[in-house]
Amino acid sequence: MTDPAELEKLAAILEESGDYRVLRRLKPQAVANRPTGDESRLGLFVDVETTGLDPEKDEIIELAMLPFRYSLEGAVIAVLDPFDHLRQPLTPIPPAVTALTGITDEMVAGQKIDLDEVLEFAGPADLVVAHNAAFDRRFLERLCPDFCAKPWACSMAEIDWAAEGFEGTKLAYLAADNGFFYDRHRAANDCLAAVELLSRTLPRSGVSGLASLLARARQTTWRIWAANSPFEFKDLLKARGYRWNGEDNGRPRAWYVDIPDDRKDAELDYLWQEIYKRKVDLDITKVTAFDRYSDRT
Repeated sequence: MTDPAELEKLAAILEESGDYRVLRRLKPQAVANRPTGDESRLGLFVDVETTGLDPEKDEIIELAMLPFRYSLEGAVIAVLDPFDHLRQPLTPIPPAVTALTGITDEMVAGQKIDLDEVLEFAGPADLVVAHNAAFDRRFLERLCPDFCAKPWACSMAEIDWAAEGFEGTKLAYLAADNGFFYDRHRAANDCLAAVELLSRTLPRSGVSGLASLLARARQTTWRIWAANSPFEFKDLLKARGYRWNGEDNGRPRAWYVDIPDDRKDAELDYLWQEIYKRKVDLDITKVTAFDRYSDRT
């Protein structure tokens, strides 16, 4: 077997040439020493593999939860042992899902996820994190309602990757741009890669990914519904970041936007002056980490 030190020398030669870039296999490790006088918290990075995209009808076939300790300033202190279990769904796994994840019907046959074990494992967590929490949270709250009571954060949406110089937000892309690779689309591996990203220093802001994530997650935002807005202004709303809710989900069929607390009044003034041309009562919902990314929002 080739000596790892020799391999690193060869990699360095390739990189110094300027014509090659070397990706290293992820080797997770504790990445910081506990800061003096700072009380650590327990984070839980979660990832699910599912039979499809709709939590109303599709099912979880793999659940991974990776606990990690972190400081209030956003340093990852230690990565702990993961929980990783397969689950047999009621219907066969679609071929496209097997092609993506490598999970087959044979692998999940007879497998189940014990909710008591999930509760015991997730119970102590101070914060739940996912890469695309809008997807994972909706599935996990149906599997185990105790996830409804936890604050959540999203490593995809709550770090401004574009401002840091990254051209995409997919986990595998971010990993490659940070110089490492891993075995993709298995839940535990995705968790390990994501926590590694959170532990690293962002190239432009100079803070850790986790520090940036925590700063955004701690903010209060407001969801403003521009119900019954004039049709001719739809392009203006879309360009301003509003999204359309056309689903029959108990919420208004209308354009909506999520606004930081310090921009709420200015956004309402914009709507009254530029869209409605008068002051109207609008549906406004306060959103925190306890309900963000949930179907309850």
